[in-house]
Amino acid sequence: MSKSVVIIGGGIIGLCSAYYLQKEGFQITIIDQSNLDSGASYVNAGYLSPSHIVPLSAPGVMKKGLKWMLDSSSPLYIKPRLNADFLKWTLAFNKSCSANHVKKAIPAIKGITLFSQDLYDAIKRDENFTFHYEKKGLLMLCQTEAMLEEEIKAAHLAKKEGLDARELSMAELKKMEPNVNWNVKGAAYYSCDSHTTPQEFMEEMKAHLKKVGVTFCANEKVEDVNVLNGRISEVKTNKQILKADEFVLAAGSWSPILSKKLGVKLLLQAGKGYRINTTQQTGITIPSILAEAKVAVTPMHGFTRFAGTMEIAGINDTINKVRVDAIANATTRFYPELKLTEEEKNDAASGLRPVSPDGLPYIGKSSKCDNLSIATGHAMMGWSMATATGKLVSEIISDRKTSLNLHPFHPDRKF
Repeated sequence: MSKSVVIIGGGIIGLCSAYYLQKEGFQITIIDQSNLDSGASYVNAGYLSPSHIVPLSAPGVMKKGLKWMLDSSSPLYIKPRLNADFLKWTLAFNKSCSANHVKKAIPAIKGITLFSQDLYDAIKRDENFTFHYEKKGLLMLCQTEAMLEEEIKAAHLAKKEGLDARELSMAELKKMEPNVNWNVKGAAYYSCDSHTTPQEFMEEMKAHLKKVGVTFCANEKVEDVNVLNGRISEVKTNKQILKADEFVLAAGSWSPILSKKLGVKLLLQAGKGYRINTTQQTGITIPSILAEAKVAVTPMHGFTRFAGTMEIAGINDTINKVRVDAIANATTRFYPELKLTEEEKNDAASGLRPVSPDGLPYIGKSSKCDNLSIATGHAMMGWSMATATGKLVSEIISDRKTSLNLHPFHPDRKF
């Protein structure tokens, strides 16, 4: 008789875990407190970005964060609050903002993102999926000489790591995007990156999983977890009690709420990001990041998406108009001929990304619980790391040798 697995969380990480686990013969049930059609997995920039090898916790970021704390429209906004978990996370984040940490993190981030990109290719090929997926690279667009110098330096670092990255002249930039009028000084270009339309992948993957027998429990919240002899015996939702051989915690920003019940203290904060979609003819064909504003621009299937900001202000789904306007204003600064409409801004959506203090996800089993695999904390890189995370979860539960070294991602790591 095949073993059963309950996956808590139906976002991109939960779905990819289910995909690889069902291939190993497990009986899968996915529980999610939402209707499985919203959140960070649906509103992200859709990037598969091996280029993003430097973690969020890098030298100078905390200093910028303190400066931006007084500006609610800043790219990174950390709302100060007297909360023990937030203060512990902040101290750990500050400790991680070091050159030594970045040096250690780069190989881990590069390895999991490249592996994940290969797995997206394999899924699309093996399942005959039709979701939008293009390999056009990523532009880092800069408006100031100082930022351009910084991005060129980052591109050189990526090139040393074996990634295809280089500086572009304005003439080269214009040749690549002849129908776009920018207000920029120059750009760095990463041809190693790809992009997708998230909604299409999510819908196609959910349909496939249902077809192969995965059970979905939508609008169902896990309220309690029973533990016996260091193992989860059952989870209690607002609708039923579920037993299983193994459990996967992939609940994103909500993961620490459940992990605490197991004595597993995951340092994690919800980082809210926003997106604005437009069907205006932008002429944009290559994904770009507006470097000074930290806004991602993605040409998706039938529309262009502008996404960005990192708002660490607790778990809430409030749409902050100031932050939406910041994305729209940055868009017009970089693309003078493009103005997002009030209707488009009013249709903005947000999602909560689970942010660990060191910019690395939690993947693996805690010593506190034998039959729980944790897969969360991917921050802005959840889409880029999802397929690899799902594959690793299946290898962990199947007691196979993992495709990557999991030490950098261990849930019990110290900060």
